[in-house]
Amino acid sequence: MTQDLQAKARAVFAAGVAAADPALAVARHLPQALADAPEPGGRWRLIALGKAAHAMAGAALAALPHGIPALVVTTREAAQPLTGAVVLAAGHPVPDAAGEAAGRAVEAALTAAMPQDRVLALISGGGSALLPTPVPGISLDDKAAVNRLLLGSGADIGQMNLLRQALSRLKGGGWLRASRAPIVALILSDVPGDDLRVIASGPTVAALGGRAEAAALCRALGLWAALPAAVRAHLASPETAAAELPAARNLLVGSNALSLAAMQAEGAELADFALSGDVGEMAAKIIATLGAMEPGQVLVAGGETTVRLVGRGLGGRNQELALRVALAAEAEGLAGDWAFLAGGSDGRDGPTDAAGAVVGPQTLPAMRRAGIDPAKRLADNDSYPALAAAGALLFTGATGTNVADLAVLLRGKEG
Repeated sequence: MTQDLQAKARAVFAAGVAAADPALAVARHLPQALADAPEPGGRWRLIALGKAAHAMAGAALAALPHGIPALVVTTREAAQPLTGAVVLAAGHPVPDAAGEAAGRAVEAALTAAMPQDRVLALISGGGSALLPTPVPGISLDDKAAVNRLLLGSGADIGQMNLLRQALSRLKGGGWLRASRAPIVALILSDVPGDDLRVIASGPTVAALGGRAEAAALCRALGLWAALPAAVRAHLASPETAAAELPAARNLLVGSNALSLAAMQAEGAELADFALSGDVGEMAAKIIATLGAMEPGQVLVAGGETTVRLVGRGLGGRNQELALRVALAAEAEGLAGDWAFLAGGSDGRDGPTDAAGAVVGPQTLPAMRRAGIDPAKRLADNDSYPALAAAGALLFTGATGTNVADLAVLLRGKEG
């Protein structure tokens, strides 16, 4: 029965990922985006950023005039040649030199735009790390150090991007400041609530806050003393009054909610909670929900949890959540057959090649037969090898999209 449940979980998850197809999302909204055509003597310019940038750009280029300038910045896993575009690969989740070079290329593309032109911006999740453009006085190493601190701090994506915006030239409306041409953006959301200021750190919208708010956040998270000196100096410096941002048309074309709707079409119901907050607290809520579910019931949830790194192991937030659920189910004596899947819609969970994991009653026994103590591995944030030993990892490969994380909860039928 467990294998049947896990197969069902994978099928429901796949339906959610398919619903976030970035090419279809762009195609649906292109007529609206292209309604404001370039003025005489002008042309379209395309800039795509994020994990779904390649697919989004491909769909847009099929409808735009041949030969327009087109730049795509995406992950190394998703980077492939694209006719009519320059494709640049950059580091994720930690910024790297390739991303800094890509940032300069994006700035050049924006500053080259003339008032009679129109810029079509295609934005998807992952853009924050892919496009590091540090403010003066901050180095790429400083930015990478901040990113590593954030990833292990338990901060949610909004908090992370508040700090990232304070240290960047292009985040928090930076594309609008750099371009002389009007911008229309098609945005694929990877954040709960679809706050456009948070997605890829909001290159075409206003910032979440300023330096003072970012500094206060770092102190609240206990990160201030660990920040590079140059970062502390920048955040503590007086903020200059920012000029009013030019207007932009920002169109949301895909989201976690749309993927959850597709999963419900596969016979699932929407859970009464979202994936959010600390993975330990989330695991407890999932176990309570599994215990109350009816035989044969399937629930789905979406969002993004947080992990506080205390060990040096390998894993991602979805893998850690799945392992915590397995351990909590054993501790609570959860009876009957069940399965739980947690996966990233982009096909990559943290710095691993797995999208997440699928666990059930047989997961922990399989680990122990392989000589692995799951509790010890969890204490070292080492969920990946533990789940690998149990055959519980979820592999999809790069999906070319990103609408945050998706989870599936199932209870076996009686008899």
